[in-house]
Amino acid sequence: MTATGHALIGTVIAAKIGNPALSIPIALTSHVIADIIPHWDTATNRKKKTFKKLFIHSFIDVILGFILSYLLIVSFFPKTNLPYAFFMIIVSQFFDWTTAPYYFFKIKAFKWAYSLQKLFDNNLDLPWGLATQIVFVALLVILAKKF
Repeated sequence: MTATGHALIGTVIAAKIGNPALSIPIALTSHVIADIIPHWDTATNRKKKTFKKLFIHSFIDVILGFILSYLLIVSFFPKTNLPYAFFMIIVSQFFDWTTAPYYFFKIKAFKWAYSLQKLFDNNLDLPWGLATQIVFVALLVILAKKF
């Protein structure tokens, strides 16, 4: 799933669960569940992209996630504590953050994270790989708003 998708999921978790003892394990689990769902992300078809293009696309994805998360809070969950939401976004993206040093810079100390994430990452090309996450995140937001 894109960093944006994980960020929005983390935002919903922050908005609905104020107890970090509950929200942190839920956010970590949400990452695994979201990545099991067939999805597209900036690394899909990475062999067709240059390092620079992949890095820039990934950076834009992260920034977009924070912007949309902020808009989600302001629009639907205005009582959510922003620093807490920021923390939950990072937690919900945790596996991607720990994979990035190995993935982008081949820092071997982080290979464990890359290997772990490959166990549950399920890529699907565009457009369906993006459609699955839009539907998943939209349903999550709708359910969170209703309940």
